[in-house]
Amino acid sequence: MPSPHPPPPLTRRGFLAAGAAAGAALGLAPAPARAAAAPRPFGRHGSPRHRLTPRTLYVEPHGRGDVTTVRDAVAAASGDGWTLVIAPGVYRETVTLDAGRTGATWIGASEDPRDVVIVYDNAAGMPKPGGGTHGTTGSATTTLQADGFTARWITFANDWLRAEHPDITGTQAVAVKVQGDRSAFLHCRFLGHQDTLYADSTALAAFARQYYRHCYIEGDVDFVFGRATAVYEDCHFRTLVRTDLASAPYGFVFAPSTAGANPRGFLVTRCRVSSAAPDGAYKLARPWVPSSDVTARPMLTVRDTRLGPGIDATAPYASMSDAFPWQEQRFAEYRNTGPGAAVVVPGNRPQLSDAEAESHTPAGYLGDWRPWAVRPL
Repeated sequence: MPSPHPPPPLTRRGFLAAGAAAGAALGLAPAPARAAAAPRPFGRHGSPRHRLTPRTLYVEPHGRGDVTTVRDAVAAASGDGWTLVIAPGVYRETVTLDAGRTGATWIGASEDPRDVVIVYDNAAGMPKPGGGTHGTTGSATTTLQADGFTARWITFANDWLRAEHPDITGTQAVAVKVQGDRSAFLHCRFLGHQDTLYADSTALAAFARQYYRHCYIEGDVDFVFGRATAVYEDCHFRTLVRTDLASAPYGFVFAPSTAGANPRGFLVTRCRVSSAAPDGAYKLARPWVPSSDVTARPMLTVRDTRLGPGIDATAPYASMSDAFPWQEQRFAEYRNTGPGAAVVVPGNRPQLSDAEAESHTPAGYLGDWRPWAVRPL
């Protein structure tokens, strides 16, 4: 399928604009031309004078809410069960929701994720105040550690670009690191290049469950990665063009690092993978066995998903290390379609049987947690 969107220009402003254009693939209505000047910046979600709940804070960059930044709202929302309603705007800041602020809900007020963007431009190899470098975790624009978190209609982004920092070798640049159990993202966007979405947990023995539905996720190297039990349903993954490489592979969509004791890793169901890059330039996945957990057995199931021509059907998987070949991990597919899903070389893409596929469902992965059944606000 031909690419419906042009490659993003190599500027931070162009990066966000390109991400907004790609978000149109989700069937969302066009964003208002001047959302910040709208007479009702909080849409149907009320205003500071008419709160959704007693524990609601309104974020508006021009002073018409309770606070002007997401970071200040998080600091003010001490304790459990707070809701942040965030007015349209680009919030250039880093934000951490610590483990003590459970049951938080963040809502993009316009109900269009292109309008509310939380973005920063740290990378793993960049120096940080006080010495040293950020590292992958420290590069995250947003870090979400609390259990029971829900986000709707928000863009999480990291617009750090390799081309602007040719001297930096640590090019991981995380848009969001999610660690809490029962974390749900509905109609959200995740924009970045390397390591865009870090689906993780707070500890090796903590099997955090996460759910992503109707989301748009883009990047190039390992841009959906981590050890969480994560379900991606009805999502759109998009691989980006790279001008810094002369030949494929350009990168990898998924890089799970599932703990060996965890029976469930990543499940991708009813999704699609498109590309701005040449045909066959990307691998579907590679396993990540980190030095902190050499007993990990990465798990990824991709089912009922359309894989566009950007995926290398001849060799869709690769090993990150010779010591941990992908063939010894828990990778499987089931009833995928599209040119990137073709079985070109027998044995190169393990397939589930019909009986095996019965347990590879959102309910099978998330247990007694049913985030799709939550009533919309």
